[in-house]
Amino acid sequence: MKELASINPDNCVVSWVSSEWLEDHLDDTHLVIVDCRQQIHAYFQDHIPGALHLHEGLLRIHIGKNPVQWISPGAAEVLFSTLGFEQDYTIVVYSDSKPRSPSSTITSDGVEQYLVAYSLARFGCRKVLILDGGFSKWKGEDRPLTRDPGISRPSSFTVDMQINFLAGYEICTTLKDDPDTILLDTRPASWYEGQGPWRKPGHIPGAVNLPASRFMDNKNSTLLKAEEEIRNILSTSGTTPEKTVICSCGTGRSATAVFLILKFYLGYPDVLLYEGGFTEWSSFPDNPVVTGKSPW
Repeated sequence: MKELASINPDNCVVSWVSSEWLEDHLDDTHLVIVDCRQQIHAYFQDHIPGALHLHEGLLRIHIGKNPVQWISPGAAEVLFSTLGFEQDYTIVVYSDSKPRSPSSTITSDGVEQYLVAYSLARFGCRKVLILDGGFSKWKGEDRPLTRDPGISRPSSFTVDMQINFLAGYEICTTLKDDPDTILLDTRPASWYEGQGPWRKPGHIPGAVNLPASRFMDNKNSTLLKAEEEIRNILSTSGTTPEKTVICSCGTGRSATAVFLILKFYLGYPDVLLYEGGFTEWSSFPDNPVVTGKSPW
């Protein structure tokens, strides 16, 4: 795993850390822990000491005809300053694993920690860490928990947008058919192949299906599989470091996980996130779609 030591303080970098590392650094100065589980009631019940709660829904908003657009830089400055973030603080994010049974009380699917980590880096946080294994691994190892809420202290956060992360609609449309580019659709296969919740079925022509869930442990969606296994999964889809990789999904949510894995965990040099995803693509009546397993 890539630990904190891999971070270059001059750049915006996301890394994964173990529960052991976090327990050893709970009292570090300028370390902020962010609990991004969906349900505030889960946070009330117990959380990692000092953690602040941040719901992923605060990071995206309905703008124009897109109901899941990232908030403006100005809004991000207000949000991050209220939470007490600074660009050079070390920010650790965690969520929880997806439910294992209908009776499970887990109220997160694991993707929250990736979307929040991506958003922090997108707006200029330079040291973003993801707790590998999330809350369920932490709690399962009998590590410290509390019901006392963390305390935020206002700061003067200034946004530094990482525009090199983004592929807008025009860029995606221009690049997706280039032989040196691969467009990954990280949604579940059933949505890629057929009708999902969108007005149109299928996928963007040329997109290759590689569900984000394939990179995660089968029993814990916040725990990455071994690096060798991840590389083998990528090789079966033709996703190599030599190509420009555009990560996409339905709303830009699950694609954040694959984007972070490729760009920061594996160090692929040219990775972009199409934030609009199939929601934006299918909103244009004349845009074609493809159904079935094949990209075309």
